[in-house]
Amino acid sequence: MLAREVDRATRRWVRATGRPVALDTTLWLQGPVGDLDAIGDRWLHREARRLDAVVAADDGDAGLLPSVDLLSREGFAPADLAAEVRDFYERTSAWRLDVWAGWSPWAWTGGWLISQVFAGRLEQLALPMRPLDVAHGMTSDVVPLLAGGRQVAAMWLRRLRSTGAVVFSGLYSVVQLPSGEPAVRVVFPLPEGRLVVLLRPVDAPSGGLLLESGPGGWGEPGTYLVVETPSGCWARRVPLHESFNVHLDDEGLLRTDHHLRLGAATVLRLHYRLSRA
Repeated sequence: MLAREVDRATRRWVRATGRPVALDTTLWLQGPVGDLDAIGDRWLHREARRLDAVVAADDGDAGLLPSVDLLSREGFAPADLAAEVRDFYERTSAWRLDVWAGWSPWAWTGGWLISQVFAGRLEQLALPMRPLDVAHGMTSDVVPLLAGGRQVAAMWLRRLRSTGAVVFSGLYSVVQLPSGEPAVRVVFPLPEGRLVVLLRPVDAPSGGLLLESGPGGWGEPGTYLVVETPSGCWARRVPLHESFNVHLDDEGLLRTDHHLRLGAATVLRLHYRLSRA
């Protein structure tokens, strides 16, 4: 009951402090909407119908992106990527993820409360609270959505291997921002809305890839809360910032450093070791 009330309060806050948006002209904020009591992968077929797409099977080679070449922009040259970095994004299902998590001490209690109130009920955004929570790694299921034989998006569903609990489910695609630059869009369905994260690709040393969101204006890379109802849609930018540094280490192993910040303060650090399954 408490969780539902907090959900409603959050949606009212977005409507009161955000801006009304027309989704037919704000394509970068489009995406799936979650159910009130559970998220998981229940939204997938509704989103496929919205996109006039079909849900494809995960053949063990499915990728979050159909091609990293779609991200080409000034400041990012896909041709310079290490082969392993490209392969991870284009054949994500073929990779196993081992992860370590470290919360900033000041943020741990808030993260735990969010996990207790929301994550277990919704099966969404269940960030690991302790290193042992992810000691056995995560599963990685990628399900492409195809329209006209072309991948237009992909769901990434990740569960803890130890318990089977859903950590998160998100929809990945490449979108064009109002500036004309491409960005990776990750959409996390929420009750009557979604969290939209827009990530800018940047060249990193030695064939690595940096995806980052940060402070900025409306329509720039960042994090947006969206509330969508039959009577309208509202959105506001929120000061949650992320960076993903995907790179090869000195031994040729593929690794990712993921930092989550609230404003300028680091909340959570995640480190992934990626290996071919």
